[in-house]
Amino acid sequence: MHRSLTNPVRGLSFALAFLAVPAVSSGQAAATGATASIDGTVVDAQHHPIAKATVILETTTGKPASATTDLQGRFKFSALAVGTYTLHATRQAFAETVEGPFTLNEHEAKSVILLMQKDPSRQPAKDTVEDIPFSDETHFTVAGVMDTTSLGGHGSDPVRRNSDALSKEAARLSAANLSAPDEAAVREQLSKRDNADLRFQLAEIEEKSGRSLAAVNDYQRAAQLDPTEAHFFAWGAELLVHRAFDPSIEVFSKGKNLYPDSVRMILGLGAATYAKGSSDEAKQIFLQACDIAPSDPTPYLFLGRVQVTETELPAGWTDRLKRFVDLEPKNAQAHYFYAIALTKMPSGPHQLAIASSQLKTAVDLDPRLSGAYLELGILASQQGDLPNAVIYLQKAVENTALPDDAHYRLAQVYRRMGDTEKARQESELYKQASERKNQQVEQERHELQQFVYTLREQGPAASKQSPPK
Repeated sequence: MHRSLTNPVRGLSFALAFLAVPAVSSGQAAATGATASIDGTVVDAQHHPIAKATVILETTTGKPASATTDLQGRFKFSALAVGTYTLHATRQAFAETVEGPFTLNEHEAKSVILLMQKDPSRQPAKDTVEDIPFSDETHFTVAGVMDTTSLGGHGSDPVRRNSDALSKEAARLSAANLSAPDEAAVREQLSKRDNADLRFQLAEIEEKSGRSLAAVNDYQRAAQLDPTEAHFFAWGAELLVHRAFDPSIEVFSKGKNLYPDSVRMILGLGAATYAKGSSDEAKQIFLQACDIAPSDPTPYLFLGRVQVTETELPAGWTDRLKRFVDLEPKNAQAHYFYAIALTKMPSGPHQLAIASSQLKTAVDLDPRLSGAYLELGILASQQGDLPNAVIYLQKAVENTALPDDAHYRLAQVYRRMGDTEKARQESELYKQASERKNQQVEQERHELQQFVYTLREQGPAASKQSPPK
């Protein structure tokens, strides 16, 4: 969550300490002794980066140079001669910012932050998303909410439950840690001026109080007023968690175009695509997320959860999870998910032995990791080691809240061992756990408000679509 601007920082800009920065060509003509450089970031009053700002570097000894800030608000001028310089930053909806004049010495590397203030007289027209490199009109309308016992999705109940879990996990990536302000205070400030951060705060309050329709409208308004990565992601996540899959895919797709290096935006898009039923496409999106920031563990966790209910994995899937193990050798989930991937691929005894070793490492690191015990029991059963299969499956039961799968596997093992009474008991326990799990899922679905939406035509071939039944 972003804080509202109640006490604007006075002054237009401030400089940071001098840093040694390698020279990169900026368009400024190099000259003899031109060894100085300037780099910096353009930010707003809340210190959010401002992309696509124009930065002009003026000098008393030559022609001005210009640069455009990237998605992180960064700019740079290199190969500068000794002299006096002034920086000007301009951007629609903001007042011009000036830094300088200041003097650069030979070999000097200067780093600055340019702080820009919103200028109400230069605000863009209402209800537009400024400078988005695609149509700024959304192709959907959220018309209401409904309580439903049939929430759509795809595949079997386990697949649908896994899809719901992935959607919630993606939505949690937008969770804010800051305490919410008083709603009345936020609304009072909004009555004086429409502001993206205030809209965002109001949406957070509305979602927490169960007013989901109002929340999604305010998340959308925040993104329209100021299309930051955080605003776009929160908007898409709100649509996703309320199962408006097509609209969430549209919002995450636009967010991904604006912020191609945002891991959570790509994960949100993958979760929405998977929830809609396009699992093959979603898997490729999740793989892409792993390569944006290879040291970030979050995408690998999504890979691991997706594969639980998938029978076929695309090329490169196991390699990514092996990378997860290499990056975090003390992470029990990394070893567990890598082992699952190995069992999903065409494998021989050697590969299964590696999977078993990975699972044992996982439970050594986390003795309560029930899924690893379950998989060890399955592997032992497949290899005919029924006594150890029973031991592992019983450990899975002990560490699982509703161990329906573990009871089912135990019933099979006992049946193979000729113990019909224990097989019967485990079958009964399986039915009880399965029923309780289904009841829990249905209760969660009853409590969830699903958005009712309409897709507007996007082209000659497009047609209006009703919300899922």
